[in-house]
Amino acid sequence: MSGPVRISRRTVLRGLGTAVALPWLEAMAPAADLAGAAAKVASAPRRMAFLYVPNGAHMQAWTPEKEGTGFELPFILEPLKPFQDELNVLSGLAQDGAFAHGDGGGDHARSLACFLTGVHPLKTDANIRAGVSVDQVAAQKVGAFTRFPSLELGIDRGAQSGACDTGYSCAYSSNISWRTPTTPMAKEVNPRLVFDRLFANNNREETASQRSRREMYRRSILDFVAEDARELMGRLGPNDKRKVDEYLTAVRELEVRLANADKGTPSAAPAGFKKPGGIPQDYQEHINLMCDLMVLAFQGDVTRVSTFMFANEGSNRSYAFMKVPEGHHDLSHHGNESAKHEKIKKINRFHMEQFARLLGKLKEIKEGSGTLLDNTMIVYGSGIGDGNRHNHNDLPIILAGKGGGSIKTGRHLKYPKNTPLNNLYLSLLDRIGAPVDSLGDSKGRLDNLDG
Repeated sequence: MSGPVRISRRTVLRGLGTAVALPWLEAMAPAADLAGAAAKVASAPRRMAFLYVPNGAHMQAWTPEKEGTGFELPFILEPLKPFQDELNVLSGLAQDGAFAHGDGGGDHARSLACFLTGVHPLKTDANIRAGVSVDQVAAQKVGAFTRFPSLELGIDRGAQSGACDTGYSCAYSSNISWRTPTTPMAKEVNPRLVFDRLFANNNREETASQRSRREMYRRSILDFVAEDARELMGRLGPNDKRKVDEYLTAVRELEVRLANADKGTPSAAPAGFKKPGGIPQDYQEHINLMCDLMVLAFQGDVTRVSTFMFANEGSNRSYAFMKVPEGHHDLSHHGNESAKHEKIKKINRFHMEQFARLLGKLKEIKEGSGTLLDNTMIVYGSGIGDGNRHNHNDLPIILAGKGGGSIKTGRHLKYPKNTPLNNLYLSLLDRIGAPVDSLGDSKGRLDNLDG
C-alpha cells in the first residue's frame, strides 16, 4: 500500500489565464512529519498585516482600565469580545517622528508616513522622502516564497503628488507602505482588480482572454480550473479535501459578491465621469470585500504581508448611514464637546466591528492544529492618539493573532511613556523570519510579547 500523498506548497490549480493557489494542507507537511500526529502541527507559514484607521480615536472609550489578563473591554473594543483571548491591547506606544519637530502643521500627513516607518517625513510637496516601512522590510525577506511579496489595499484613492496637508505631499496622506524612502507602494482600492490579480497567471494574453470569456459567458474562474481541481481531489485525504472545498467555496462566494457590487446602483457623478467597476457603493461592503481578499491571499499563501487602510489620513468621510452625517475629520476636532465625542465613538466602534469580522474570518480557517488567525500577526491602529490634540504618543494599538504560537495573547500591556512603536515592529520581524537590527527610531525589541 502506498504512503500518504505529498504535494508542493507551491501547487496551484491552473486554467486559461487562471492560477488558483491552495490553502495549507496536511499533504504539504514535511515528509518526516506525515507518519504521526505532528503532521497537523507547525509547517504553516506566518503572516503579517497592518490595518490603519485615520484621525485617532476616543481614547477614554478605547483604553482598558485593568492591565494584564481578565480586563474589561471598553465601549469601542467591545466587538472584539469573541477574540479577547487572541489579542493584546498595547498602551504607551509612540511614533515620535510624527511630531512636528519644528515643521509646523501637517500632523495627518506625518502620522501616516511615519506609522510603519518610524521616520519623520521631509516636509515637501515634490521630492518626497520618508523611510522604509516594516511591511516592506518583511516583504524583502519572505516575499520570495509567495507569488506577491506584499499586498497593499485601501478604500480611498490618493494622489501621489501635490500638497494635501499644510505643505506636505499628498503621497504622505495616502500611502502607508514605503518600498524605499522615496517610493511609496500605491494601494489598490478596486476589489475586482485585486481579485483578478490574485487569481491570474503570469501570461498576460491568457489572463485578458480568460477575463473576457468569463464576463461574456458569466462563468466563474473556478470553471477554468475544474479539471485540475478534480485531479487534485482524487489524491487528497478527507481533511484536505474538506479544506480545499471550503477554500474554493470562499473564492466563489467572493466572486459572486464582486459581481453584485458591479451591479450596484451608481450614485450621482459629474457629467462624463464613469465609476470604475467593482468598487461598491456601500462603504461597509467595500471594507469587507477588501478584508476577505486579504484572507484569501493569506489562506492560499499568495502573499504573507499585507496592509489595509480604512481611509486616507485626514479623511472627512461622512457616516450618514449610521446617523453620523458630519465629516470624520471635522468631528475629530471635537473641542471636548460631548455630542462630538459620542459620534467619534460610534465611528471608532464601526471600524472595530469590521476588524472583528476580519478576525472571525481568520479564525474560521483551520491550519494544522490551529487556525489562520493563530499563524497571523495583525497590527490595528492609528498614528494619532486624540484627534483634537494631534498627539502621536499613547497611540491606539491592537496586536491580534499568536504569530504561530510565539505571542502570548489575552492581555492589556501598558508600556512606559513614549516607547517606540517600532520596537513592536522589530519583534514582529523576528517572528516572520525577517530580523533587522533597527528600524526607524526603534530602541530594541518590545518586552513581554512572549509572556
